[in-house]
Formats: sequence, structure tokens, C-alpha cells
Amino acid sequence: MGYRLIGETAMILHFAFLLYVTLGGFLAWRWPGLIWPHLVCAWYGILITLIGWPCPLTHIEDWGRIRAGQEGLAPTGFIDHYLTGVIYPEQYVDEARFVVGVLIFVSWGGAYLMHRRRSATVGVG
Repeated sequence: MGYRLIGETAMILHFAFLLYVTLGGFLAWRWPGLIWPHLVCAWYGILITLIGWPCPLTHIEDWGRIRAGQEGLAPTGFIDHYLTGVIYPEQYVDEARFVVGVLIFVSWGGAYLMHRRRSATVGVG
């Protein structure tokens, strides 16, 4: 039970992290201070994707699953195990990454424009 809980908790945290990396910049439109943690998380996610850094959540989930007697993750990791072929077809991995990148940069651009608008409003008063 304990190892399974570790694996499932890591899986939930992983999905939350991916959701935050993909859409968290939009939260900064409403709460500007959230742009800083989002920048860190997004760049970390980008580096994991581009450089192939190991993700600690993948390792923790795989470790917990195996010790709980479950099948481990796919050798290529969390995304290939849960998303590729489920959320998008396997042949569209690059397109899916591109869409995520566009969402991140659009959210950052919007956060910047919102910041400029707030600064201009404060400066006028």
C-alpha cells in the first residue's frame, strides 16, 4: 500500500506539474507574482525535453510502482507512458511539444502586456 501510494502521488504531482508548465503562465495574468515560479518550472520542463535531463518525479513514480508489484513506466518515461498515444497520436509528438511551447510563450507575452497595462494605469494616477 505504501509504495503504491508513493507511485500514485508522484503521478498526480507529475500531471499537476505538466498542467502548470503548460497553462500556469495564464495564472500570472490575474496574479502577476506567479510568473516567477512559472518561469522556473517552464524552463526546467523545456530543459528536460531538450537536453533529456532525468525527471525526479518519473524516477519516484517508477520506483514506487515497481516496489508495489506494478509494472514500471515505459523506458522513455512518464509522458510516453500516459500521454503519447492517449492524448495525441504517437506520430505527433513534435507538434504536441510545439503547441505546449506556443501556449507557454503566449501566456508570458500576455503576462508582460498585463504588467505594462497595470504599470501605465498606476503611473497615470
